[in-house]
Amino acid sequence: MEFRILGPVELAGDGAARLAGVKQRTLLAALLLAGGRVLSDTLLKSRLWGADPPTTVTAQLYAHVSELRKRLPAGVRLERRSPGYRLDIGDVPLDWHVFRRLAGRGLAGLAAGRYAQAAEDLTAALDLRRGPALANVTEQLVDAEGPFIEEAYLAALESRIDAELALGRHTSLVPELVRLVAENPVRERLRGQLMTALHRCGRKADALAVYAESRRVLREELGMDPGHDLRRLHQAVRTDSLPGPEAAEQ
Repeated sequence: MEFRILGPVELAGDGAARLAGVKQRTLLAALLLAGGRVLSDTLLKSRLWGADPPTTVTAQLYAHVSELRKRLPAGVRLERRSPGYRLDIGDVPLDWHVFRRLAGRGLAGLAAGRYAQAAEDLTAALDLRRGPALANVTEQLVDAEGPFIEEAYLAALESRIDAELALGRHTSLVPELVRLVAENPVRERLRGQLMTALHRCGRKADALAVYAESRRVLREELGMDPGHDLRRLHQAVRTDSLPGPEAAEQ
């Protein structure tokens, strides 16, 4: 049995109880993301009902807590701790915790030059995602927590691509990077990775075109020029001084 938030919020596994409605899923997800910290009644009410809660909000919160307790597996404790509630999941896995552990191990491997292991760990972390995180909770919780989770996912994705570029997998990365840049047009790291992959594929003109497009998009969207790293990469592509893969596979 495990808790999942990297996609629709759910309790999965043999014998897992189904969560009853968006408010119950939101309550569970908010407590899971707190990582064992106490969440105040005030904060929980804002996550479940926003700025315009019903007059019976305190009673409704208590009812949702009571119903959630009935659905939690053995060993998981939902406790009243003034001024709010605390969730202790014990040994039950949470996909977000697993993601962070694998991603952290992958980043450490990348920094140490263990590129194949880094790519493997980061891929395993990314594979935990089943769609947009917190897909079936209130918009208030998504607005509060979703950007942090999405940024962590994209950072892990970019790090996995760095590991694969170091292994010389640039040819297979080009289609994925083209899609990712289209989906995230102002992320300079992705644009730099696409430029690197294209140049290593012998497509210098295309790499330079990516930079030109980066300048246009950043100026139109943010009123700024590309950062130092992207400008330095552009110069390396122009002068054909971009180094090859650090640990190309044989």
